[in-house]
Amino acid sequence: MHISPLSLRAIAISSALVLSGAAYAQSRLSTVNMSCAQAQATVKSAGAVVLGTGGGSYDRFVASGGFCSFQEVAAPTWVPARDIAHCAIGFVCETVAGRDASPN
Repeated sequence: MHISPLSLRAIAISSALVLSGAAYAQSRLSTVNMSCAQAQATVKSAGAVVLGTGGGSYDRFVASGGFCSFQEVAAPTWVPARDIAHCAIGFVCETVAGRDASPN
């Protein structure tokens, strides 16, 4: 069986993407490894960021409702941090029932 150089290249690129995705998932910042102030500053400076919250769980946190879609509102949320059990990190975007995806 002969595999063309192009096929080998595609396999190598695919493998690299899979491995880099796994490394990215493992390197996600986690609120449990940050002080509450660090976690808050991370959300504030990024505007919107995905952070781990311990035990393999994660969420997307936003600094304000401006980072939510039209069908969503910003709801305050708390996460575990290294120094505080319930750190007010910012907001999460929650879907509003009854809002249509396209304005009338």
